[in-house]
Amino acid sequence: MTPEEFERLVGEEFPNAIPSQFLHLISNVAFLIEEQPDAETRTEHGLSAKETLLGLYRGIPFTARGEGYGVGGTLPDTITLYRLPLLEETERLVVKRGGTHEQCMRQAIRETIWHEVAHHFGMDERQVRHREDERNELP
Repeated sequence: MTPEEFERLVGEEFPNAIPSQFLHLISNVAFLIEEQPDAETRTEHGLSAKETLLGLYRGIPFTARGEGYGVGGTLPDTITLYRLPLLEETERLVVKRGGTHEQCMRQAIRETIWHEVAHHFGMDERQVRHREDERNELP
């Protein structure tokens, strides 16, 4: 999948990843696409050579923004999606769950966007994983 095709899928899947009642609450967040986590990010998150990230949220969570947030020049938070790890995740999903590569890529993108936006709304990693487990148990 080319970078351009990947970017198109991200744009198409964003509205499908977030419940509609929360979409309007996402503010001052830039979505970025990179090939893979750089060395600095890998070190910062203590990743081994066999570990990677599918996405990464950086910023001030919505729940922690006080009255003074946005006064002056406030840079946007960022949510970065990593294309190559998501391609690898797609291969894993095809083997595990079946479906086409495009269906599995869309699923991986949606799940990653949801995960990172949950961090934007103030959930820590434990809370996000708990919610993902609950979602995966639904029929």
